[in-house]
Amino acid sequence: MTDKSNPPLRAVRIMAKCPICEKTGTAEYQPFCSKRCANIDLGRWLKEGYRVETEEGPADAEDAGREPGSTRQAG
Repeated sequence: MTDKSNPPLRAVRIMAKCPICEKTGTAEYQPFCSKRCANIDLGRWLKEGYRVETEEGPADAEDAGREPGSTRQAG
């Protein structure tokens, strides 16, 4: 038996705050509040302002792209 007096719960979408300026985001530029903040974030990505922490060192990253047995030639 179900109780018809209480309507089913519905999810309510809460607009997130802009990650750049913390104003309320808009649907057009979600999750940002404006095109300006979206462009600021894009610029940070393109200038490599965001980094993902890893445990490998710089030498490990260079060696990952080479085939086993190949040697590096001095230029």
